Amino acid sequence: MDRILKTARSSGSLNLSNRSLKEVPDEVYKILETVGEGDKWWEAVELQKLILAHNDIEVLKEEIKNLSSLSVLNICHNKLSHLPPAIGELQMLKSLDISFNLIVSIPEEIGSATSLVKLDCSNNLLKELPSSLGGCLDLSDLKASNNCITNLPEDLVNCSKLTKLDVEGNKLTVLCKNNIISWTSLTELNASKNLLISIPENIGLLSRVVRLDFHQNKISSIPSSIMGCSSLAEFYMGNNMLTSLPSEIGALSRLGTLDLHSNQLKEFPAGACKLRLSVLDLSNNTLSGLPPEIGTMTTLRKLLLSGNPMRTLRSSLVSGPTAALLKYLRSRLSSDEESGSAKTPAKEDHISMAARLSISTKVHTPALPTLHCASRGSGVKPEADLRVVEKFYDFFLRNFL
Repeated sequence: MDRILKTARSSGSLNLSNRSLKEVPDEVYKILETVGEGDKWWEAVELQKLILAHNDIEVLKEEIKNLSSLSVLNICHNKLSHLPPAIGELQMLKSLDISFNLIVSIPEEIGSATSLVKLDCSNNLLKELPSSLGGCLDLSDLKASNNCITNLPEDLVNCSKLTKLDVEGNKLTVLCKNNIISWTSLTELNASKNLLISIPENIGLLSRVVRLDFHQNKISSIPSSIMGCSSLAEFYMGNNMLTSLPSEIGALSRLGTLDLHSNQLKEFPAGACKLRLSVLDLSNNTLSGLPPEIGTMTTLRKLLLSGNPMRTLRSSLVSGPTAALLKYLRSRLSSDEESGSAKTPAKEDHISMAARLSISTKVHTPALPTLHCASRGSGVKPEADLRVVEKFYDFFLRNFL
């Protein structure tokens, strides 16, 4: 231990992880007071990084405040039940990892650690986060997954530099719209495995978000404002209660992964086929078919459809390679287009048909006009002739079609 502490006095970093420690050695709290004989005390530096991970530590003492220059404190995977209020006196603290403990609450004093940039309090027994976190204005990475949190403090609205928020595996029923307004710097939001019934209507304000994860909630719809999430690359909505998708989802030009498995979707909108997806999971819904426009999604590498009551697609196509399914859907799209064009004769065809009928018909027709064609040297202008033909064409449409 003496050798490790001596090294820490010169480097400013102390790693005591995986040492089966029951408590933090007192020498750590007084690291600069225990300079041994022969040591160059004038070269000693204050501790800036302390790693105590993967031990059996049950208590972090108030003396932690003596390490006033700490910028990194990692005490994850221990047996802590609480943090000392003195944690707020670490004015230089930027990164705090207390994950995988037994902590039931975080003291409000944490808000005094105003330099805090990253906080990981995941996998504890927290029922709430302290509202004082709103005083940590530089907070950019907050991980509070796998706790028992029922709501997020409104004061988090002050944390406008937040770029990553992970609250997976809690008991959240709502995400506050006011917080969304200030979290416009978010690039990742994970609120999966909660009790959410809706996505905030102003979710489109998150124009920088790259990854949205709302899977395993009780969400029944996606707001049309989703089109504002112009940087979105991954969108996870599996295991919810979706019955339809907004057409605006087709505007997400950077979206590569769309997970919609285990919902109640009855159709996939043709407008969404404009997406340049590489992965589309539609498994375990109530789809009876697919729009042929999906065949135009040439960037699609993985299309999952199992667990749907498909009636218009052979099972071999549904379970087979994605490329083969896309090729089949493209062929259907082409045949539909050809069929549509065959049902709509061109105007020139109608005119030709009308001309032949005016000459050869022996059927009594109501006031069928005589068609005069301009001949060379007749003195009739071609423009006048065209007007006559078009007039006859209109007559033909009214009486014969």
